[in-house]
Amino acid sequence: MKTLVVAEKPSVARDIARVLKANQRGEGSLNNDQYIVSWAIGHLVTLKEPDELDERYKKWRREDLPILPSLLPLKVIKDTQAQFKILKQLMNDKEVESIICATDAGREGELIFRYIYEMAGCKKPFGRLWISSMTDEAIKQGFANIRPSSSYEGLYASAKCRSEADWLVGMNASRAFTLRYGALLSVGRVQTPTLALIVKREEEIRSFVPQDYWELTAYFEAWKGLWFDPASKSTHIESKEKADQIASKVKGKTGVVTQCQTQQKRVPPEKLYDLTTLQREANRRFGYSAQKTLDIAQRLYETHKLLTYPRTDSRYLSDDMAPKVEKTLRMLPEPYKALVDAVLPLARADRIYDASKVSDHHAIIPTDKKPLLTSLSAEERNIYDLVAKRLIAQHYPDYVYDAMTIVTEVEGESFKTNVNRQVQEGWKRVYRGDEKPEGKEEEEMSQTLPEVKKGDSARVSKTSIKKQATKPPAHYTDDTLLKAMEDAGKSIDDEELREKMKDAGLGTSATRAAIIQRLISVGYAKREKKTILSTEKGDKLIQVVPVEMSSAVTTGKWERALSKMAKINDADEIAQKREKFMASIRNYSTFLIQYAFTQAGNVSFSREEFKTGRKRKNAKRSNP
Repeated sequence: MKTLVVAEKPSVARDIARVLKANQRGEGSLNNDQYIVSWAIGHLVTLKEPDELDERYKKWRREDLPILPSLLPLKVIKDTQAQFKILKQLMNDKEVESIICATDAGREGELIFRYIYEMAGCKKPFGRLWISSMTDEAIKQGFANIRPSSSYEGLYASAKCRSEADWLVGMNASRAFTLRYGALLSVGRVQTPTLALIVKREEEIRSFVPQDYWELTAYFEAWKGLWFDPASKSTHIESKEKADQIASKVKGKTGVVTQCQTQQKRVPPEKLYDLTTLQREANRRFGYSAQKTLDIAQRLYETHKLLTYPRTDSRYLSDDMAPKVEKTLRMLPEPYKALVDAVLPLARADRIYDASKVSDHHAIIPTDKKPLLTSLSAEERNIYDLVAKRLIAQHYPDYVYDAMTIVTEVEGESFKTNVNRQVQEGWKRVYRGDEKPEGKEEEEMSQTLPEVKKGDSARVSKTSIKKQATKPPAHYTDDTLLKAMEDAGKSIDDEELREKMKDAGLGTSATRAAIIQRLISVGYAKREKKTILSTEKGDKLIQVVPVEMSSAVTTGKWERALSKMAKINDADEIAQKREKFMASIRNYSTFLIQYAFTQAGNVSFSREEFKTGRKRKNAKRSNP
């Protein structure tokens, strides 16, 4: 009897088969006396389209909405049905005694396997391979610790609810708004509130009126100070005339130091990367889109075996990983080796270990496979460099600097001076010479601090006035939009609701890049160099959808509910949570249809020719 191992992709299956020594080729599989290793090609099974449930849904009609089937049946995807037939045959083969799910260890990977398993009509027991890196050692350890499928029933329920919710909301809302306005309008529970963020930002920029102001600097013997209003703390002077008056008033006059404080400040290194923070940093440093960074990180994980699982939302490691981290650091080649050697013997970096903050996967770190850097593309090297240096930096001491604040009063006017002096380079050594150093940049850095104390006299030798203007909010980039999506729950006005949703954003680390790409592909947003802007079509859609559709509150609540569901192990509790969640989705889908036809505003979209048959699947269902 044999065990069937089902991977998510052929390349992953080949790696697993190599470790298991399954070298004999079969049809769509690799085998030996103990294992059969086969694969999906991403999703092989998906939910049926409405017209596959009932012929009348081929034509989009108002009277047929809402479409709320009691069950959402599955279908085999036509383009990859040959591989599904192979898996179905293997799953039900008498020679196969048990199955191991080896799809990606996350919500979507779980759904891919479960849908195949269900569609194949398989009833055999299966276990779960749960690994965070694709090195041979990690695969061996994973097979030595196969987990029971029962541990992931909550994860599957969460994944299935997400899939069905997106179907119900997307199918119904997209049809309703498309019929209402005669234009192809894709509406989704995550993509639409994300679009609303972009539209709101563009409205703020268009309506912004710049205001001129002036800043006045006074030069003393050993320092310079910027004028400020002690009451408001503002450095803005509203008119050139007033700035000139203050300058004339203090020039050549002697004042007194009314405040002089020096504080030593410590700055720890930034936490390890999760996917979102890696995408944001790569966008800032290299201009990579969120999707591009994910694709590169996935290659480093899957093909090169140099990074751990990238689709993670954790920035911590489990407590038992310290030996693996030390092994990883010690095998790094130059230029990293010199940075590691500088802090040997390695002390445990306690700040990065916290099992309570590790969900399905730990933070992204290098694997313990020694990299051949010359085999990587420039883009792959850039991402690997970010991850490697971030881990190394954790083992360096804090960056320490003295921060001196001086307030000098001259003729009743106040001037503030901030001077900082580096005391200990600490982890910043890791980034020495990098184009953009990590961490907060201080206002002014000096080798020495002025020798001054409270009560000292100070004469103004000269002044300078600089005209400035207030600036509008910046256009979104992948960096700032990812941050806004992640923090969407934090921007809610209701304090009680904001607290409940503090961990709920728009989408997840694994889905945000695809959501941004989706908005661009359907014409709601566009890229201009590094910025992401809304289009006229996107602006108009946000005008006509209800606030419940465009607000982060609704989808934030859902993501929070799905996240909680994924962590439940009790079957009865999972069933109750699933029933409650799907009931809310059905009610919401009905509301959206009623709103589209009875309350949505009279906005004119450009007329579009669109078909309602199967050739326009993208029109009929929006991604989340």
